[in-house]
Amino acid sequence: MAFSLGQILKARGRIAGVAGGTPLVPSAMGARFGQELLLKLEIAQPVGAFKLRGALNAIAALPNGVRGVTCCSTGNHGRGVAYAARARGIRAVVCMSRLAPEAKVEGVRALGAEVRIVGDSQDEAQAEAERLVAEEGLTEISPFDDAQVIAGQGTIGLELLEARPDLHTILVPLSGGGLAGGVAFAAKRINPDIGVIGLSMDRGAAMAASIAAGRPVEVVEVPSLADSLGGGIGLDNRLSFALCRDHLDEVVLVSEEEIYRGMQALYYEDRVVCEGACAVGIAAILAGKIRLQGPTAAIITGRNLDMGLHADIMAGRDVRLGDYVVKGQAYGA
Repeated sequence: MAFSLGQILKARGRIAGVAGGTPLVPSAMGARFGQELLLKLEIAQPVGAFKLRGALNAIAALPNGVRGVTCCSTGNHGRGVAYAARARGIRAVVCMSRLAPEAKVEGVRALGAEVRIVGDSQDEAQAEAERLVAEEGLTEISPFDDAQVIAGQGTIGLELLEARPDLHTILVPLSGGGLAGGVAFAAKRINPDIGVIGLSMDRGAAMAASIAAGRPVEVVEVPSLADSLGGGIGLDNRLSFALCRDHLDEVVLVSEEEIYRGMQALYYEDRVVCEGACAVGIAAILAGKIRLQGPTAAIITGRNLDMGLHADIMAGRDVRLGDYVVKGQAYGA
C-alpha cells in the first residue's frame, strides 16, 4: 500500500488546533549523559495520549453517512476514537481484552463510547471489532495498520524536525507500528540521516519479533508495565510492518525492571507522570542499551495509567504482573 509525506501533511491540517503542537521540553537527565535529551510530551493531548492524532485524522476523513466506528484497543487508541467520534456525533464501540487496565476502560467510557470486553488478548478484541463491521456495518479504525491513522501519528515527526532540525536521534515506543512507522517515515523524508530507534518491552513485543522474523508473526501477550505496547500486528498487516522494517534503524527491548526505573526517573528527575510504555526510551538509556550521540528526542506517549500502580512504583514497592513480580527499588538506591 502506497504511503506518502503528503498524507502526513494533509493530516496536520485536519488535526490542527486540536491534537497538534504538543510541547518539546529539555529533560534534566540530559546533563548526566552529556547530550541534550528532549521530551515530546504527548501526555498534553486532550485524551492524555498521542493516539488522538491518528484517530482524529481517520474519523475526519470518513464520508458522511457512516453508521459509526469501532476499533480494538489497549486503551489509548480507544480514547482517541471515542473523543473524535463524539466530536463528529457518531457512534463508537471500542473492543478491549481483559488485560486492559480498568483505568483505561473507564477512560474510554467517560468519553461516550460503548466498551466491549472480549477475551484475553488483542487478537480476540480485534475479532469482535471485525464482527461489528460485518454484522452492524460499523467502520473500523485500526489502532496502527491504517494509512490515515499512521499519517496522524506521523505529524509528530514533522513537529520534531521543525522544532529541532539538528536532532540526531528519535526514540519512539514500538507496538503495532502506527506511531513508529509514521514518525520514522516523516523524519527520514525530511532528514534521511536522522536515527530512529523503536523501543518495546522484552516480553510479548509483536513488532520486534516480526521484524526479526522478516514477516508478521504472532506472540503470546502477557501483562506488562508497558501494557500500551501489547497486542499483535496482524498476520495480514498491510502497512505498518513494512514502514517499521524499512525505516527504523534499530529495535531495542527493555525489561520490566528497566521500565520500572524509567518511570521513576521521569517522575523524580522531570516530574512527568506517564505510563510504562512512555518510559521505554528512558529505560534503555539508563540501562546503557542506547548511548546518546547528539540531541535526542524521546516521545512520551501517554499518561493514562492506574495511579495506584504509579504510587507503588514511585514508593519502590514490588509490582505484580500476573505471575511475574517486578521487585521494587527506591529511586536512586
